Amino acid sequence: MFDLVIIGAGPTGGTLALACASLGLRVALVDARDPKASPPRDTRNFAIVRGSWNLLVFSGLEEALRPHAEPLNGLEAIDGARHWLGAPSACFTGFDLPETAEDATLGVMLEAEHLQAAIDAALAASDQIQHHAPARFDSYEHAPGHVIVHLEDETELPTRLLVGCDGLHSPVRQAAGIPTEGRNYGKSVFAADVQLSRPHDGIARQLFTPEGPFATLPLSGNRANLAWYMKTGAAEALAERPVEEITAELNARFAAFAGDMRIDGPVRAYPLILQVAASMISERVALVGDAARRINPLAGQGLNLGFKDVAALAEVCADQIRAGLDPGDVLALERYQSWRRPDGLATALGMDLIDRVFSNDNAILKPLRGLALAVANRATPLRSALARQASAAQDHLPSLMQDPGS
Repeated sequence: MFDLVIIGAGPTGGTLALACASLGLRVALVDARDPKASPPRDTRNFAIVRGSWNLLVFSGLEEALRPHAEPLNGLEAIDGARHWLGAPSACFTGFDLPETAEDATLGVMLEAEHLQAAIDAALAASDQIQHHAPARFDSYEHAPGHVIVHLEDETELPTRLLVGCDGLHSPVRQAAGIPTEGRNYGKSVFAADVQLSRPHDGIARQLFTPEGPFATLPLSGNRANLAWYMKTGAAEALAERPVEEITAELNARFAAFAGDMRIDGPVRAYPLILQVAASMISERVALVGDAARRINPLAGQGLNLGFKDVAALAEVCADQIRAGLDPGDVLALERYQSWRRPDGLATALGMDLIDRVFSNDNAILKPLRGLALAVANRATPLRSALARQASAAQDHLPSLMQDPGS
C-alpha cells in the first residue's frame, strides 16, 4: 500500500515524489514519458523564487542545478503607453531584497530542460520511489480506506492518496469530476531565448504596451528569455517566420528597451488562458500545480505556485504519517486546500487584473497606472512586502520552503 501515487513526473510531480520520499513516505510515480527516448527540446524557462529554490535543495537537486542557475536580482517594470502631454512613462525599479544574507536574491532563473534533467537523474538514483515509465493513468476506484489506481497497462496501485500533477488537461481532475472555471484571453505569447548586446545584471525587465507585456528574463551567458504578448494568431505567425525576420522585428520594436537581440535557439508560441479548478481536492484525491490552476505567466508565478502546493502537500502528508494517521483523510486534504487555494486564487486574479489594467491604451487608466508604479517605487514597506511575496520568503509558507535557520 502506497501513501501517495503521483500522476505526472514533470517539475511538480517529480519534486513531490522526491520530497515525500525524503520524508519517509511510500511513493509511486507514474510517468508517461519513455525514459529510453530522446526528450524534445524544452524552450521554457522558469523564475524560481527563493522559497521554491529551498524546496529544490531539500529534494536533493542543488548540486545538479547550481551550475545552471542565473541569479534573479530584481525587477524593472515600465509603462510603455503614451501619457498625457508627453509625460514620461512610469517605471517601477525593483524590490527591497531581504537582508538575511549578503548574497540574497529574489531567486534564480532556470532553463526547463536543466530542471527536468536534474529531477529525472534524482528519480533514477532513488530506491525509495516506485517509478512506472512509460505508463499512463486510466482510472481509479474507491476501496475501504484507500483507492486503487488503474494504469492503461492494467497495473493496479493501491494508495491512501492519489495526486494529480498531470497538467492543464489533468486526467486525474477529470476522473474525480472536478470542474474548472476561467477564460481565454484572446492572446498568445511568443517566447524565445535571445543573446543580449548589453549586460542584464540579473534584472527581469518588463515593458507594458497597449497590446500586452514584453519581458526579458535573465539567463546565463548574458542571454535572456523573452515573452511577447500578442493577439492570438499573431504570435503563432511570428514563430513561423524565418529567424532573420523575427530578429529584425524584435529589434525594430524593442531595441530601445532591451538593446539589440539575437535569437538563440528555437522559438515557440502558446495560447494564454486562465483556468482554475473549482476544488483542489476530492475524496482521496489532491491536485497540484497546473492541474489545479493555470494563470497568466506575466510575473512568472505559475511554477512557484505549483512548488508551494508540493511543499504544503508533502508537509500535510508527513504530519499525518508521523501522527499515525491517514494522509488521504478528508481533514488532511481540507488542511491542504485551505492552505493553498486562497493563495492560488488570489495570485491568479491578481495577475489577471494586472493584465487588464496595463495591457491597453485607456486614457483614464494611464494616469492611475503611473500613480500605482510611482507609489510602489517610493514606499519602502510596500517594496519590502513585494520582495517577500515575489521571493516566497514568508513566515506562513511550508517549512520546506523556509530559509535555513528561519
